[in-house]
Amino acid sequence: MTDLIQTFAVYALPIVFAITLHEAAHAYAAKYFGDDTAYSLGRMSLNPIKHIDPIGTLLIPIVLFFLQSPFLFGYAKPVPVEFGRLRNPKRDMAWVALAGPGANFVMALMWLLFSLGLLAFQVSEPYFLKMAKAGVETNLVILAFNLFPVPPLDGGRVMTSILPNRQAYQYSKLEPYGFFIVLGLAYFQVLHFWMVPVIGIVQTALQWILIPFTFFLS
Repeated sequence: MTDLIQTFAVYALPIVFAITLHEAAHAYAAKYFGDDTAYSLGRMSLNPIKHIDPIGTLLIPIVLFFLQSPFLFGYAKPVPVEFGRLRNPKRDMAWVALAGPGANFVMALMWLLFSLGLLAFQVSEPYFLKMAKAGVETNLVILAFNLFPVPPLDGGRVMTSILPNRQAYQYSKLEPYGFFIVLGLAYFQVLHFWMVPVIGIVQTALQWILIPFTFFLS
């Protein structure tokens, strides 16, 4: 129980930031490309309460924790987007979808810079070092998970956007079953073969971006 409380204390803030900014980024991108539905409903907000989903944000991560899944993930309350109101619905759908993982990429970078800052100023408090590590891990997992190409995940939206119209229509029919498919793949640890390579690619990209900062701080 003590370990669980400590884990919660370390991961709580990174998870709240990760899901809140992820959803707010979707709402901002939708408004930018012509659909103000989420904005008018108050979802273009940094208030985490507006984005928390009882099942996706709380229940699923807890269940996966007790199932000892190699990855803990969940989802927030989806931001409502009227794709028909976008200026170029098929193209802009992809940009709106990518905004969420893009926000997680930026947050992972921010947590890495925070970690470098702690080292540069010789801050050795374990709690902050663990939180910085948790911030990176959380955002990488949420990014990779959401890019999995099954609707209604962001990767599924991107796939629907780039497929020809007829194939895109057929592919979009998977949406009602998407989360059941993903949960099944996670349970049988098949999703692992997607998550690990994607996380590895993103980590490599982050390392390249950090080269000037590490050189300056060395």
